[in-house]
Amino acid sequence: MSTHTTSTTPDDADEFPSDFLDIDDLTTDQLATVLARASDLKAGKDLTQLPRTTLAMLFEKPSTRTRASFETGMTQLGGHAMFLGPDAIQLGHGEPLKDTARALGGYADAIMVRTFAHENAETLAEYAGVPVINGLTDDAHPCQTLADLLTIREAVGDLSQVQAAWVGDGNNVGRSFAVGAALAGLDLTVATPDGYGLGDDVYDRCAELGTEPTAVDSPKEAVADADVVYTDVWVSMGEEDLRAEKLPAFDGYQVNEELLAGTDAAFMHCLPAHRGEEVTDEVLESERSLVWEQAENRMHAQKGLLVELLA
Repeated sequence: MSTHTTSTTPDDADEFPSDFLDIDDLTTDQLATVLARASDLKAGKDLTQLPRTTLAMLFEKPSTRTRASFETGMTQLGGHAMFLGPDAIQLGHGEPLKDTARALGGYADAIMVRTFAHENAETLAEYAGVPVINGLTDDAHPCQTLADLLTIREAVGDLSQVQAAWVGDGNNVGRSFAVGAALAGLDLTVATPDGYGLGDDVYDRCAELGTEPTAVDSPKEAVADADVVYTDVWVSMGEEDLRAEKLPAFDGYQVNEELLAGTDAAFMHCLPAHRGEEVTDEVLESERSLVWEQAENRMHAQKGLLVELLA
């Protein structure tokens, strides 16, 4: 696992991390800075540009939103994004990843990687010599968390006053969101089936940041006082062979109108959604849904991050 930066002392707060592999590579103050920058860029109040800047994008896992948001964001910032798919790079095809990292570091100003093993992102960060951004690994999805927090701040308000609920699988999105919630001061309640929790390491990291999530047994209890209810797919990319094993464990964890009845909670999902499994079409398409704002905010949040890393 990567070494996480959690200190918020003035000396450390001035040093923006050289890489962004998980959400708590940022301090509380740095997270607030990225979100504020993203908000200002989105509103046209910040006109910072990154001309003649190239972002190399390495994809071992396919993605609609990750590619489109980073590529469009770099274009809007006056830079260039270079897509390198699984058939175009040496990741997993013989060349040591450290060699790929050093070569790309000579061409690009930063590298974004979307891969399976978190160790791949760590190796790139160790050898590239330029900032490396985690676009998703099996362990973490910190860019999604930036977009999530930006969306909640826009829709609900002061993050330190927000009550959020995570319902479903304690996957990479859930783990990063839990740590990000602790970093931002959100109160988070988590309902996951036995065997599919966030993991003790996540609770330990959150506790170090000062706001450990509350774990409850039932989804109904988790959402009772929530301003925001968040879920994700029960079977993630690469887990397709576990589908028959996993699905029965999530009986009762679907986010539907019955679960949300009596609440004013907004609904969040990082997409793509398996409609009819973890969420109903009715909830996803309802007025309480923030999923399209989340999707758009991937671009704005990542622009804020890129500016802080590279400007």
